[in-house]
Amino acid sequence: MLRYVLRRLGQAVVVLWGAITLSFVIVQLTPGDPARLIVMGNGQGDAGAADASQLAQIRDEMGLDQPLVLQYLGYLRRVLTLDWGTAYSRQRQAVATVIGDSLGSTLELGLVSLVLLVLLGVAFALGSVLLPTAWARSTFQAVTVVGIAVPSFVMAILLLQIFSFRLGWFPAFGADGPGSIVLPSLTIALLGAGTLGQVFSRSIREVSAEGYVEVARARGLGNAQVVLSHVLRNASLPVYTIIGMLVGGVVSGAAIIETIFGRPGIGNLYVEAVTARDFPLIQALIVLTGGLYVLVTLVVDLSYPLIDPRVVSPAARGGRR
Repeated sequence: MLRYVLRRLGQAVVVLWGAITLSFVIVQLTPGDPARLIVMGNGQGDAGAADASQLAQIRDEMGLDQPLVLQYLGYLRRVLTLDWGTAYSRQRQAVATVIGDSLGSTLELGLVSLVLLVLLGVAFALGSVLLPTAWARSTFQAVTVVGIAVPSFVMAILLLQIFSFRLGWFPAFGADGPGSIVLPSLTIALLGAGTLGQVFSRSIREVSAEGYVEVARARGLGNAQVVLSHVLRNASLPVYTIIGMLVGGVVSGAAIIETIFGRPGIGNLYVEAVTARDFPLIQALIVLTGGLYVLVTLVVDLSYPLIDPRVVSPAARGGRR
C-alpha cells in the first residue's frame, strides 16, 4: 500500500512540474517582447513607442532581463512561494489577490456541476440497464449520446432559450442568488453526464457477465437487485477514473460557460488575461488549473484501494491473469 501511495504521489509531482514548466515555456515561445505585448494588451499605447522605463520595470518584475536558466529557477522559486507577481490587466493588483477574488465563484460552479454530473450520469447508466423495456433503455442511451455530441455553447443557448427567455424560471446572466447557478451548472453537468453514463453502463454490462453474477441470478434474485447489490461496486472503478478526467472538462468548460452566462470566475479571468496578454496571470491560472486536476486525480487514485484492494495487491493481480 505504501509503495502504491508513494508511486502516485511521485506521478502527481511530475505532472504538476510539467504544468509549471509549460506555463514558463509559453512566455518564452511568445513571438516578440512579452513586456511590450503586456503594454499593448492593456491599452497603454503603441507597444513600439512604449516608455523604456516602463518596459524595464516589467522585465525586471518578470525576470526577463536574466539568462534563461536563471529565469526558470526564479520562476520555480516564485511558484513554490506563491509569489505570482502583478496582474497588469487589473491595475497592477497582486495576481494572488485577483485569483482569490474569482476563485470562489468558480469553485461553487464546479462543485455544483460535479454533483449534478455524477447524479445524472449514474441515473443515465442505471436507466439504460435496469428499465424493463428495450425502447426505454435505448432512450436513456440516446440521451447520453446527445450529451457527448452537443457543444457546450449550443447546450447553454438551448437551456437559456427554454428555461430563462421562454419560461422565465431562472435568470439568464449574473451570479445573484441560488437560481443563477442552475443553468450554468446544468449545462456543464449534461455534457459530462453523457460520457459518465456511457462508461458506467458499459462497465455494468461487463461485470454482469462475470460468473459470480450468474450465480446470484441462479439463486432467484431479480436483475435490479443483482445490479445494485453485486455489480455496482466492481463496476464503479471506471467511474472514478472518468470523474477525475471530467474535472479538467469542468474547469476548461467554465471559461465558455462563465462568459455566456456573464458569471465572474476563473473562466472569465482566463479570457481577460489572454486578451490583455497578462502573462503573469496566465501563468498562475495554468498552474492553478493543473494543480486542481492533479489534486483530484490523486484523490481518485488513492481511493481505488478502498474500493478494490486488488489494485495494490500483486498476488490478486497475478491471480487474475
